[in-house]
Amino acid sequence: MATVELTKENFDQTVSENAFVLIDFWAGWCRPCLQFAPVYEKASEAHPDLLFAKVDTEAQQELAGAFQITSIPTLMIVRDQVAIFAQPGALPEAALTDLIGQARALDMDEVRAKIAASQQDGQDGQGGQGAGTREPGTPEA
Repeated sequence: MATVELTKENFDQTVSENAFVLIDFWAGWCRPCLQFAPVYEKASEAHPDLLFAKVDTEAQQELAGAFQITSIPTLMIVRDQVAIFAQPGALPEAALTDLIGQARALDMDEVRAKIAASQQDGQDGQGGQGAGTREPGTPEA
């Protein structure tokens, strides 16, 4: 499957209509982005059941800003409308394949429960960090 170009006009609909979306934030002048592009495209062909999308941060500055993208390429994974992963840097093929496997293995009911608990902690003045707002890193499997 070819990658889908995301814009501020189609972003919400695309993410809400697809249960598993990988998003590559990139720019045409970015050498690491251009090096990552064939790896990303190959992964999209290997996983036709997932939606692979791209956001051109030059053309979609408002969208990139909304997600606080400060370094590119940045890969984000959204499952069931929850951002479960976001990390800058071009991944090698094996790392991307492993990441997709980990993201597939996540129990989304557990992720939503952690987010709800974190939000409740925040309301109680306890702070806390939910699964949907984790620092960039590997998703918990």
